[in-house]
Amino acid sequence: MSLNDPNWGRGGGSRGPGGGNQGPPDLDELWRNFNRRLSDLFGRKRPGSEPPRVPAGGPHLGGAGLIAGVVLAVWLASGFYIVVEGQRGIVLTFGKFAEETGSGLRWRLPWPIQSHEIVNIARSRALEIGYRNNNVKTRVDKEALMLTDDENIVSVQFAVQYVVKPNEAQDYLFTNKRPDETAQHAAETAMREVIGRSKMDAILYESRAEINLKAKSLMQQILDRYRTGILVQTVTIQSAQPPQDVQAAFSDQQSASQDREKQKNEGEAYANDVIPKAKGTASRLTQEAEGYKQRVIASAEGDASRFKQVLAEYAKAPAVTRERIYIETIQQILQTTSKVMLDYKGSGNLLYLPLDKLMQQAGAGSVDAGRPPQPDVAPSTEPGSRSRDRDLMRERGRGERP
Repeated sequence: MSLNDPNWGRGGGSRGPGGGNQGPPDLDELWRNFNRRLSDLFGRKRPGSEPPRVPAGGPHLGGAGLIAGVVLAVWLASGFYIVVEGQRGIVLTFGKFAEETGSGLRWRLPWPIQSHEIVNIARSRALEIGYRNNNVKTRVDKEALMLTDDENIVSVQFAVQYVVKPNEAQDYLFTNKRPDETAQHAAETAMREVIGRSKMDAILYESRAEINLKAKSLMQQILDRYRTGILVQTVTIQSAQPPQDVQAAFSDQQSASQDREKQKNEGEAYANDVIPKAKGTASRLTQEAEGYKQRVIASAEGDASRFKQVLAEYAKAPAVTRERIYIETIQQILQTTSKVMLDYKGSGNLLYLPLDKLMQQAGAGSVDAGRPPQPDVAPSTEPGSRSRDRDLMRERGRGERP
């Protein structure tokens, strides 16, 4: 049947398999069947009663009710929402917080009675302070320049990673108007306070890890005070260096500081090398002086004891003792000379005593005493003459004495 047929949709003609009407069913007939079934369901239909009459305009009202039912069903179905794992659902009743839901299929009253917000608590959010676009070369000096404890200016660029606390998603949404901007201000404030309490060298070279921990703790305290619902995970200093305007002067200062430390270390190394040696030398000299003292004292005590013994012997035999002392004294004196000239009274000849040769022969004799005997060497005759000369001198000396 063509769509231009005036009987299309009115139920006219045969409806069998071979009928001529193959179009959609008539709405009036559908409405009558619906009412009949509804009456059978509630027991309103009696035996022998006639089917209810459809009032005038009934088909039109029935179509509007069906549409209204469909709209109502769609409106109620709009209250379903899904919360995936790692997210939290926030249900609002006329714009006011009602409840916080977990993951799964959820239902709430449709809008405008209730609405919902989804907060991702598993996603890690990042802040860049002092730079942008994950590139430290794109400086933001307004955020990066900070004053240190020793009144220097340093450029600090750092990053902050944070998440939303699982049970405080409502605070993240409603307590602060712009929570991410609040987190950025808190991070900058915390880092400025920590840098303001630190020295320049500690910031640049020594205590970056400690500064990161202090800034993280202080930032978390600020965010908790403002009830932002944010949990700080890490604070990392990406770059810390002097401002570009004073970079050359600071490099010179660092070079001078390094030279000073180098010279200081060299001086300490030299002191560590010299001082122990000097202490060792001083200790050695002290011990030598103490040994010399003990030796002199012992020698003096020995000389005193010897003198007492000589004195006792002298009292017994004065002439013999004087002779022995004289000979020992002459022996000690002659040991320091190489030639001696003797002049005796009553003789016109000057006697020469060759002590240098005698000393050489005495030294050679002491050296030869340690060697094996040489049978081929003829014995020297000088020791005999030397003994005769000594006896002659002794006799002459005794004859000249009164």
